Amino acid sequence: MSKSSKPTKDPEGRMALADHLRELRNRVVKSVLAIVLFTIVAVIYHRQLESFLMQPLPKCNTPEEAAHFHGKCAQVSTIGLTTPFTLTLKVALTAGVVAAVPVWLYQLWAFVAPGLHRHERRYAVGIIVGGAPLFLAGVTVAYLLLPTTVQVLISFSPNGTTPILPPENYFDIATRMVLVFGLAFEFPLLLVMLNFGGVVSGKRLLGWWRGMVMGITVFAAFATPSADPVSMLVLAAPIWALYFLAVGIALFNDRRRARRNPDAGLDDDEASHVDLSVDEVDAAESVTASAAPAAPAPVPGARQGEGQMDDIT
Repeated sequence: MSKSSKPTKDPEGRMALADHLRELRNRVVKSVLAIVLFTIVAVIYHRQLESFLMQPLPKCNTPEEAAHFHGKCAQVSTIGLTTPFTLTLKVALTAGVVAAVPVWLYQLWAFVAPGLHRHERRYAVGIIVGGAPLFLAGVTVAYLLLPTTVQVLISFSPNGTTPILPPENYFDIATRMVLVFGLAFEFPLLLVMLNFGGVVSGKRLLGWWRGMVMGITVFAAFATPSADPVSMLVLAAPIWALYFLAVGIALFNDRRRARRNPDAGLDDDEASHVDLSVDEVDAAESVTASAAPAAPAPVPGARQGEGQMDDIT
């Protein structure tokens, strides 16, 4: 046996607990390395990224711009010697997480896939591939919502004052919105994955729609830094639509699964389907009676019945 031989994999994806932990560690390490790599690239271009994130801030360089923001303009100034370095790391790390979305989503799928059947892996690939655009869509919505958020927050400043905005405060809000919006757009994907894994049915997801709508609304109210209803609806409305889309996909999957297995939607305490139909029986073949075997000849000199007793014994 060669030293380089590897243990054969179980075709059903079964592994010991130590193997699961080792596999999880490898997937996490690969995801972290991808994030670190993209973070290093983002550090190189940190000035361009910071300028891109600073675009939503209201600047009053001209009277027209001052009139557009109702005279509420922010003066950006850094405080502290290490603040620029901290901002660079924060912006670069956020950019690294966003840029590495396809990598860590694939690592998540690679960790879950061995425990799925072959047809379930095919659907899992589609789910994970759709996860990256959903995350990027949430990031885009967050960036488009930043100008409105900044204007609403600055509008609370008293008249005749110039708000002094530290960049770390603004970047905290911007990075939090980018990550929270991106992860929030992954919530319907999580529901679809739970349905494909058999954890929850589409009918049950549809029955939760009132609580889901209320929960998404409350989450949007806390996730958006500004208190205006426009920002809340901009976040809540796409998640509402994605939730009902996930419910539709789950119902379609349950219907497809029911056609293949009528007992797939039953609970543990429900009886399975019993086929009570009667199949037609073929005609019986005629059997001819055979002649009875002849009795054995009596043995000379033996008493009557002795031969029969010997045969029996």
